[in-house]
Amino acid sequence: MDGVPDGVPRVPEQRRFDSTPSSPESAVTAVTAGPEGPAGPEGPAESASLRFSVLGPVRAWRGDEPVTTGSPQQRALLAALLLREGRTATAAELIDALWGEESPSQALAAVRTYASRLRKVLGPGGEGRRPGGTGAVLVSESGGYAVRGLAEDALDLTVAQDLATEAEKARSAGDLCHARDTLSRALAVWDGETLAAVPGPYAEAQRVRLEEWRLQLLESRLDMDLEQGCHAEAVSELTALTAAHPLRERLRELLMLALYRSGRQAEALAVYADTRRLLADELGVDPRPGLSELQQRILQADPGLAEPSSPAPEPAAVPVRPAQLPATVPDFTGRSAFVRELGDILASAEGRVMAVSALAGIGGVGKTTLAVHVAHQARTAFPDGQLYVDLQGAGARAAEPETVLGSFLRALGTADSAIPDSLEERAALYRSVLAGRRVLVLLDNARDAAQVRPLLPGTDGCAALVTSRTRMVDLAGAHLIDLDVMSPDEALALFTKIVGEERVASERKAALDVVAACGFLPLAIRIAASRLAARRTWTVSVLAAKLADERRRLDELQAGDLAVKATFELGYGQLEPAQARAFRLLGLADGPDISLAAAAAVLDLPIEDTEDLLESLVDTSLLESAAPGRYRFHDLVRLYARACAERDELPPSERGSALSRLLDFYLASAAGVYAIERPGDRLVDHLEPTSYPGLRFDDRHVAQDWLYAEAICLLACVRQSAGRPETLPRAIDMLWAAHDLSESGANSKEYEATAQALVGAARSHGLDRAEARALMTLVNVHHVSGRFERAEEEAERAIRLAQEADDLLPVCWARNARGIIALYQNRHTDGEEHLSRAIEHFRALGDRPGEAAALCNLSRIHLATGRTQSAVALAEEGIDIYDGMGNSMRGANARYALGLALTQSGELGNAAARLQEALEVFRDSRQRLWEGMSLFRLAEVDLAARRAARAAANAEMALTVLRGIGGEWRRGNVLTVLGRALSGIGQTGRAQVCWQEAAGIYEELGSPEAAEVRALLSPVQAA
Repeated sequence: MDGVPDGVPRVPEQRRFDSTPSSPESAVTAVTAGPEGPAGPEGPAESASLRFSVLGPVRAWRGDEPVTTGSPQQRALLAALLLREGRTATAAELIDALWGEESPSQALAAVRTYASRLRKVLGPGGEGRRPGGTGAVLVSESGGYAVRGLAEDALDLTVAQDLATEAEKARSAGDLCHARDTLSRALAVWDGETLAAVPGPYAEAQRVRLEEWRLQLLESRLDMDLEQGCHAEAVSELTALTAAHPLRERLRELLMLALYRSGRQAEALAVYADTRRLLADELGVDPRPGLSELQQRILQADPGLAEPSSPAPEPAAVPVRPAQLPATVPDFTGRSAFVRELGDILASAEGRVMAVSALAGIGGVGKTTLAVHVAHQARTAFPDGQLYVDLQGAGARAAEPETVLGSFLRALGTADSAIPDSLEERAALYRSVLAGRRVLVLLDNARDAAQVRPLLPGTDGCAALVTSRTRMVDLAGAHLIDLDVMSPDEALALFTKIVGEERVASERKAALDVVAACGFLPLAIRIAASRLAARRTWTVSVLAAKLADERRRLDELQAGDLAVKATFELGYGQLEPAQARAFRLLGLADGPDISLAAAAAVLDLPIEDTEDLLESLVDTSLLESAAPGRYRFHDLVRLYARACAERDELPPSERGSALSRLLDFYLASAAGVYAIERPGDRLVDHLEPTSYPGLRFDDRHVAQDWLYAEAICLLACVRQSAGRPETLPRAIDMLWAAHDLSESGANSKEYEATAQALVGAARSHGLDRAEARALMTLVNVHHVSGRFERAEEEAERAIRLAQEADDLLPVCWARNARGIIALYQNRHTDGEEHLSRAIEHFRALGDRPGEAAALCNLSRIHLATGRTQSAVALAEEGIDIYDGMGNSMRGANARYALGLALTQSGELGNAAARLQEALEVFRDSRQRLWEGMSLFRLAEVDLAARRAARAAANAEMALTVLRGIGGEWRRGNVLTVLGRALSGIGQTGRAQVCWQEAAGIYEELGSPEAAEVRALLSPVQAA
């Protein structure tokens, strides 16, 4: 930002005392000395083990053992000597430092007494230690005292200064990431108020000096936060800081910039208005020019404000350099003209806005192989990294551009919290991150130009290579290349490299027949040659005869996928029976890839045998190893594998059995995750039975990791199973058991779409029991998203269907859901009735955790109707049930309810403690919705306790966590509380902006809270 120094602030100079001896002969007497005499300034070995702190309470340690530093005045003497960095302080200066103009009559004697006591505890013998150590710490010199002989890092202030210096050097060198981390370490050295509880004018002056330095360091670090795009996170911290230091204009300036870059322009301008009013009221001055200039730039939507406040670092200083290119094949053959053409295009990237080359051709023609080979050759021209993604354009579910952009931004060093939600914002940030860098982007297997456009760098020095089965004539500015099959010579050379020169040389004509029968298609040639190489008893003529007899259509290249299928048929025909079965059955499963354990379920084989089969398929190139323990098909190979399964799998019912085993595996595993996260919960006892086992989990975190890692594949299996009545009930139960995915934020949209599909499938098949359970997954989705009317409708239907099907569990949870929805809609009588009946149903089932959930929700009804004492009792009853069963995650929900009740009863300390306990569990369990709501409730507690600054910080964090989850109604609630907190710290302009946004949300939703917020706005508008 203009007018802001680039360097890291240095500690302000303190007043130095001219007490250095006038000559080398000046008398120096060591207060502590070893048997070899007084210690010199170099210091003894033993004194080096001493450590001191002044950035907080004045303390001392010898190694890890605390050393007593005495009374407040004695600590003041020690601090005065430590802060002189080895220089001598005269007795008069020390008296002035400790007492100023009001020194006692015995001040000199007191100083000597304090020095003597410090000598005893700081000397090498120490207090209660064996005497006779060597060296000096506190020395007497020319009638004064000094601390000498300490190690370089013995004083915390020195450590902080060294770290700040290191940060300054890193920033000057352009290494912003290292500078920011180092500066954070420097700030972490502080342990509370500097020289805490130390009396005297000298200590007070040093407190002011060092606190100013700390604030300067903090401002510098926050400036770096904004340079690295952490705007939303910085808002919370800056809000609290401006409340604590309302007249510090630099913090206000940073807050305005952070709000503006977070898309909150009105709040940014409100900060300026608040600042101008405050400065006029308190000091009678106007804001400094830099702040006024920033206001004008915001009003004008100056594009320069979207850029970092300091110049972008040099490419060499970029902390992350992605190198994502897949390995090039060692036997790459031919394509020399295309290699030269593409190489020339990429070499011209430096002087152009962007170099884009799009390769088009039929599947299996070698587009990816060529692109990867050329990209590897061009790596040196793109020193800032290479990005790669398979866009899955030939599949049923092509990769979404926003998902790819999120992956690219993470690879380029952007924190998850700094990645925006929308496609447009991600694309803009992506281009900003690439500005000034030279990066090559390889976009493989694209669907169409619309999928590619947001992923193009668009900056000078960068380049993109795109492969696709379609010719992208509508991709503006792209250099289009139509990749045809190989020439006969190139095809024969590739075949020879794989099979071996000796075998081909003796049967050259047969080899030419083979590559011709393959249509000179590189993928077909590679598969055929690999199979032949693996069969030493076969001759090339045998292979040629097979192709001649069965695959005459391969010459018809315009047949599209038929040519590829013919090539795949060659590889498939060479598989052993067990390999062929694995190939067919694995191709049936939806999802981008499959884990080894899931594949074992599909094949109904032990893990070890499954791994052997899959690795053998990898060797044939019919299967890819996506990562250790995970496998995937090329999209065309998957289609071919499914065709083989439909044609060859006998009996045909085995296809359905394989997918049924996969469904069983996912359902049993998801039930295991649910059970370990929620001990005692009866849902797992009411799920559909499974014939195939799932994974067993002994650790809750391992279980959570599995659930989130398998989320995409699990949901794909659920959708795939929805089409058959015999598997639909299990699919619905799996979705119910995995409902954590709906509250995490990461998979919420996919989960909702799947739930909608299952409801429709159950309804079309006339399966009332299954539909009731599917509706419960949808109720949870609508509740999390704040769509309470729809949640109420679905819950009501779920109850009716479940009662007709005599399935009590959905009735219990639907009643519970309707109770909490009624609470949100202020229908307290209805809510109490639903929750009371839910408690009865849960007790009938013996479902203690379910009963506890309903009790905690009933607590909130009591709280809303003024029955605070019973609300506390109900929540405590829920906690007792959960704690008795070891159910920590659901126990966090109970503590959340208790925190609300304690807040209203005025027990704010206990309320904050319970909410903090809940917050920690929700964070650990990746429950973003409840993490954000706990922060929101902590903000309410802070407001009630008149801690407005802390309330604002917690509300800001709640907004950040709830981004993209929780729905607009909850966002309106948080904005309302944030406005109250901002008003409490004098930032009335920002408060008004928050309330206006909240009022707009409530009015659009038709919520009664709109009137309350408008009432808050009225006094401000009248003023």
